[in-house]
Amino acid sequence: MEELILLNVLDQKIKTISYTITALIAFAANSVFCRIALKDDAIDASSFTAIRLLSGVAMFLILLSFSSHSLKQPSSNQRKTWISAFMLFLYAITFSFAYISLETGTGALVLFGAVQITMVTMSVISGHRLRLFELLGMIVSFSGLVYLVYPTITTPSFSGFILMVVSGVAWGGYTLIGKNSIDPLKDTALNFKYTIPLILVLLLIAFPMLSISFKGAVIAVISGAFASALGYTVWYIALKGLSTTEAAVVQLSVPIIASIGGVLFVSESISIRLVIACVLVLGGILTVILSKQSFE
Repeated sequence: MEELILLNVLDQKIKTISYTITALIAFAANSVFCRIALKDDAIDASSFTAIRLLSGVAMFLILLSFSSHSLKQPSSNQRKTWISAFMLFLYAITFSFAYISLETGTGALVLFGAVQITMVTMSVISGHRLRLFELLGMIVSFSGLVYLVYPTITTPSFSGFILMVVSGVAWGGYTLIGKNSIDPLKDTALNFKYTIPLILVLLLIAFPMLSISFKGAVIAVISGAFASALGYTVWYIALKGLSTTEAAVVQLSVPIIASIGGVLFVSESISIRLVIACVLVLGGILTVILSKQSFE
C-alpha cells in the first residue's frame, strides 16, 4: 500500500515537472515571437495583441470540439472568469506596448521581477510564511537573471517600465487565480473567450494606427494559438502541483530558456555568462523546491 502511494506521488511530481517545463518553454517562445514581430515592425502592438488572443480563441474552438466542453457554455463563476480575462488581456496588451521602448534584457528583468514580487507578496498576505531557504533560493535565482541580462540593461523609458510592471503584476494575478482551476482547458478557454469584448474596444480605439503585414500576422497567430492557448492551459495544469513560491521562482528560468533556444535554433554561441546564469537560476529554483520537500 505504501509503495503504491509513493508511486502515485512520484508519478504526480513527474507530471508536474513535465507540464511546468512545457509551459515555461511556451512562455519563452511567446517572448521571442513578440519581440521579433515588434522589433521588425511587422505589426503594431495593438494588432499583435488582438490577433494573438483571437487566435487563442480559435484554437480552443478546435480543441473543445473534441471534448464535452464548448465555448458557448457559460462560466460557472462569471465574476472570476471576467477577472481572469481582464488580467490576461492587461498582461498581453501592456507586454506588447512595453517592448516597443524596452530592450530585451531590461524588459525581461522588469517583467519577471514584477511577477515574482506580486506572487510572493500575495502569498505572504494570504498567510504563507517564507522559509529562509525559500528566500535564499529566490534571491539566487533573481541574481542569475540579473547577471544574464546585465550587459543589455539600459535605463528604461518611464512609460515602458510602468507598462512592463503592470504586465508582470497582471500575469502574477492571472497565475494566482489559475492555482484554483479545476478544469484547466475549460477555464483557460473561457478566459480567452471573455477577452473578446476588450479586444473589440482595443481595435476600435487603435483602428487609425493599425499596421499589419503577412509576416506579422503569421507570427501573432502562432504566438496566440500555440505558445499562448496551449502554453497557458498546460501552465494551469502545472500549477496544481506547485506552491505559489515555486510558481513564482520557476518563471525566472524563462529568459534562460529563451537564451538556450537562441543557442540551439539561431546558432548563437554558448557564453560563460549564460552557463553561470543557468547555474544560479536553476540552483535557486532547486533550493526553493528542496526547501518545500524538507518540511513535508
